[in-house]
Amino acid sequence: MGFALSDMQLTSPGFENRGQIPQKYTGYGEDVSPPLEWTKVPEGTRSFAIICHDPDAPLVEPGTYGFVHWVLYNIAGDVSGIPEGCPDYTMGVNNFNEKGYKGPKPPPGHGIHHYFWWLLALNKDLKLESGLTQWQLLEKIEPHLIGMNRLVGIYEK
Repeated sequence: MGFALSDMQLTSPGFENRGQIPQKYTGYGEDVSPPLEWTKVPEGTRSFAIICHDPDAPLVEPGTYGFVHWVLYNIAGDVSGIPEGCPDYTMGVNNFNEKGYKGPKPPPGHGIHHYFWWLLALNKDLKLESGLTQWQLLEKIEPHLIGMNRLVGIYEK
């Protein structure tokens, strides 16, 4: 399939697609991950992964773009959402060099940032080890990707 949008839908009861992210889910608030829900999952899905990425942030590493806020994977294929502050599943390393969720925290006066929560459906339960970066995860899951879509939120300080 490659990395192309599918019919799968990703939403959050916490904010609308392309809407303002509540401060609660940012580094200026409680810094908890938002609740997420998904539908129209591709047939044959065995697991999911989630990445939260800010393409508007300054470069962190040469050869990349933006800032990774969350890498979450090994989510069972029969799951249809995760709760706010989700502590479950396997955590990867974000660009804060920490495991877990670290919410939006753009510098004051830097303008509007767009935060992409990516949901990736896989045709295999890979049982991946903890601590993968976004790029390591994408390399491992790409051959098994059967669906993906995104939820976009905005935030400005």
